[in-house]
Amino acid sequence: MKILSAKVNNKKKVFEVKTSAKTYFFPYVKTKPTPTAKVPITRVYVDTELGGEGITYELASGKTGTVHVEQVLEYNQDPNYLRDLLLYKLTLEAQRRVADSPLAKREIVRRLGTSATQLYRLLDQTNYEKSVDQLVSLLQVLDCDVDLVVRVKSA
Repeated sequence: MKILSAKVNNKKKVFEVKTSAKTYFFPYVKTKPTPTAKVPITRVYVDTELGGEGITYELASGKTGTVHVEQVLEYNQDPNYLRDLLLYKLTLEAQRRVADSPLAKREIVRRLGTSATQLYRLLDQTNYEKSVDQLVSLLQVLDCDVDLVVRVKSA
């Protein structure tokens, strides 16, 4: 996701990061080096060296810091980002399980009732067009139980 603009809000002590989807806030205290009243931010900009996916800020001390859009999305608990992260983790686990499975890929395809091309799409960690239920089905074919655990966040 590209960042369109970034502003400093010293009153709230946050960066205002605008993307094509919405504007997010990211607190100074989550950055290193951390801006303070004695060492304020002198400049903030969308960093083209990061492909427009991050911001760089400069402090009065001369130090610089960078914040990637993924940090902003994770801090703000963006649902689309969290879904993609879940898909990524499930895909990596499915890749490991397929590699360790005694089943031939043809047998996995047959049990899924799909094509070999679709299996390779499911195993591609850069493909976010698949669904969680497709990956759960694949893991079931590989004799895995998938449990969803919901717990209170740790600090």
